[in-house]
Amino acid sequence: MHTMQPDDRSDGSVAHADRLFQEGLSLHREGRLLEARSLYERALEVQRRHFGATHMSGVIAHQLGDAERARDLIGRAIDIDGSVAAAHCNLGNALCDLAEHTAALACYERSISLNPGDPVAHTNRGNLLQDLGQYAAAVASYDGALALKPDDAAAHRGRGVSLDHLRHHTEAILSYDRALALQPGDADAHNARGNAFRSLGDLAAASASYDRAIALEPLRADFQHNRGAVLDDLGDFPKAIECFAEALRLDPGYPYLPGMLLYLKRRICDWQDDAGSLQRLTDAIERHAPVASPFSAAVLIDSPALQLKAAQRWIGDRHPERPDVPGATPCACGPRMRIGYFSADFHDHATAYLMAELFETHDRTRFEVFGFSFGPCRDDAMGRRLRAAFDGFVDVRTMSDQEAALLARKMGIDIALDLKGFTTGNRVDIFAHRAAPVQVNYLGFPGTTGAGYMDYVIADRVLIPDREREYYSEKVVCLPHSYQVNDRRRPISDKIFSREELALPSSGFVFCCFNNNYKINAGTYDGWMRILARVDGSVLWLLEDNALAAANLRKEAHRRGIDPGRLVFAQRVPLADHLARHRAADLFLDTAPYNAHTTARAALWCGLPVLTLGGTTFAGRVTSSLLSALDLPELITATSQGYEALAVRLATHPEALAELGKKLAANRLTQPLFDTPLFTRHLEDAFTHMNERRLLGLEPAHIIVTPGAKPN
Repeated sequence: MHTMQPDDRSDGSVAHADRLFQEGLSLHREGRLLEARSLYERALEVQRRHFGATHMSGVIAHQLGDAERARDLIGRAIDIDGSVAAAHCNLGNALCDLAEHTAALACYERSISLNPGDPVAHTNRGNLLQDLGQYAAAVASYDGALALKPDDAAAHRGRGVSLDHLRHHTEAILSYDRALALQPGDADAHNARGNAFRSLGDLAAASASYDRAIALEPLRADFQHNRGAVLDDLGDFPKAIECFAEALRLDPGYPYLPGMLLYLKRRICDWQDDAGSLQRLTDAIERHAPVASPFSAAVLIDSPALQLKAAQRWIGDRHPERPDVPGATPCACGPRMRIGYFSADFHDHATAYLMAELFETHDRTRFEVFGFSFGPCRDDAMGRRLRAAFDGFVDVRTMSDQEAALLARKMGIDIALDLKGFTTGNRVDIFAHRAAPVQVNYLGFPGTTGAGYMDYVIADRVLIPDREREYYSEKVVCLPHSYQVNDRRRPISDKIFSREELALPSSGFVFCCFNNNYKINAGTYDGWMRILARVDGSVLWLLEDNALAAANLRKEAHRRGIDPGRLVFAQRVPLADHLARHRAADLFLDTAPYNAHTTARAALWCGLPVLTLGGTTFAGRVTSSLLSALDLPELITATSQGYEALAVRLATHPEALAELGKKLAANRLTQPLFDTPLFTRHLEDAFTHMNERRLLGLEPAHIIVTPGAKPN
């Protein structure tokens, strides 16, 4: 017996299906989704290929969170009638939820081609392009929507977010303001507006915007996080900690916040539950959970294997390689290799004080050297010196990451060095877009990036022993002495400070540590207090990073039986004066597992011996690297007990300390650490090896630079 298909039924059946569909549509408009779905299903029992009932069943499936069923039903509707623009747009929405982005974009394009006057399709396409990182195209799509519907608050907000990513923050704020004029209760727009103000450095306006967002939606963890971040910027650490803790209460799985919260507590030397928090963090990183940024991991975690896991997770989540821009390909070199240094710190900054002479001493017969700046443009003496040192200086602050990468390629940069890594003000995504055929991680971040698009990391055999290369995603460039470059022109003030001026006692041994306070953990501090207890009349001279840290350190000293008055806190002063006041100290005590870096270099340059505990990570071996390059291995200890014993011995045996001081004074200008021209030649040898491999079509490989003859 022949079974009649629903489409072959009488006109009466078709009319009945249409009536059921219209009744369902009315209920759907009222938000009665389950009742509407039932009527659509009854319509489909009468007429299996009813476009409207099939399409709207798919729409309801999407509204109920079943994107796969929505995709199947709406796709079936399009098979029935592919001329309806809204169906293609709705299919695109379902495909977006399923992360089928290419297919979703094609659906939005098809919808717009069928009905160019639909602002919704333009807005949805803009949202998808934004998610794909195609921000300029997203802005154009939002503009298309707003040309059709100027009062579309969502399009104004989306446009602002894309403009923020393009670093057009002022224009983004105008878009947020338009969105909020239309929809004052849009908490997301207030939050995004706060992000834009924070990017512009207007922290008060940012804080006010976050406050408004939280007032509208107090249970949003992301709003609490952002408010905490700006309070951190403002130096209000207790309130920042409260916000981060509240964000974690609202969302215990909020990505990367546990590490940030523990780091922020370290900034104020609050060590309550420090050990427990650290263990939980370590266990989570071992499980590849997103709990700590690479910087937090470098500060907190004493394991190169775990630091690699943390970095790889962060890169995968936040800074993946950007496939939307073709990669750079090997090309014939010009007469000189073009080196690009990328940083936010081409001004009066610690990184600049290390690198300035390197830029000046590059061999201009073989290399052209370019600075790509994405930090503040300050008219200070160091900024002027650096701009004069480069063959070309490019300000990319207002360029998007993609635009900056493309500019570097157009300029023919052969090797690009990231001098920031994951430190404040970084632009990692410039490298995710592949700024040059060879990309190098150097100096700014003491560890691996975990990024496949970073080809090399500059190090030495002390920092990264051969057996530990597996913990670095980059190939290791091993320089013959220390990885750290130094500027011999760094000025030391002629000012002679009295102990009274520095609030130091008139007599007694002065231990010092001018590291940032977050590098001081409970274990290091325990050792310092034991040292003070064993050296009568000694004091510990520390940098006061913030008043709360100083108060907590005094409290922790008292808990360990040490008079808090034996702690002296130095305020920040101009660099030349800071270097000069090192003369008032007797011995610099390093921190572990995150060492002194620039601060150790400063102490050694000033003739102050630095005592360190050899670590297990890049960040924990920097001082050992510096001391090795000065031929002062006797200041590198292997255990905490050895560290404390040597500190006490040097403090109680002035002749031993004097001998070390003499050796440091003799080695300072004869050993390799401060020989900038020699360092430059070695780095240039590394560049040559990198580029030769690139031109031969070879993959990056570990490079060992052998010492050459010292230049005249």
